[in-house]
Amino acid sequence: MNELTNVEHSYSTELIRKAIHLCSLSIPVIYYFIPKSTALSILLPLTAAFVITDVARYLHPPTAQLFHSLFGWLLRARERRPDAKRLTGATYVLVSATICVWLFPKLITVTAFAILIISDTSAALIGRRFGKQSFLKKTREGAIAFFVSALIVVALTPKVAYLPMEYVIGAVAALVGTITESLSNMIDDNLSIPLSIGLSLWLLYIAFLPNLNVFALDIQG
Repeated sequence: MNELTNVEHSYSTELIRKAIHLCSLSIPVIYYFIPKSTALSILLPLTAAFVITDVARYLHPPTAQLFHSLFGWLLRARERRPDAKRLTGATYVLVSATICVWLFPKLITVTAFAILIISDTSAALIGRRFGKQSFLKKTREGAIAFFVSALIVVALTPKVAYLPMEYVIGAVAALVGTITESLSNMIDDNLSIPLSIGLSLWLLYIAFLPNLNVFALDIQG
């Protein structure tokens, strides 16, 4: 397999990986319609199962053999290294979703998690295919794709009162997410992106729109 074929194969695998990643968009969509308690009752056992499986594949060779025979082709190099003992991206997505649902108001979780799924996918695919100029630890093209798609998510996701400042707050949080994604290295970006965006959104609402009830969607749920 020559170098060009290797690159094409790698990008094809990334397309499949990100197509699966996009399925996680069901998390914020479903969460919008159900109470926090119901969401956690679903996420907690599911997350625990994924974490246990990840731990088992490092401690139990037969589990590792079965896991890698089924899913090894989807894993990134850092996830395949037995010495690294890293959770898979899918596990990090569930861990992140559980933390966000538990920690943040629903409005913030839905926005932050939708940006993670859509914008991280956009950045990865655009950055890998068209990235030429470096930006922090990623590519400028990927960062632009992340930020633009995040702005679209901000424009479409629910707001408390649909005030202009809410969109400004969302844009600032989208920029924070873009920088976080571009810096992500040691910490998995499935965890760092939604947490940084969620925290930014909450602090900005408190600072600039203190009279708005960011828990409005939680009450409706």
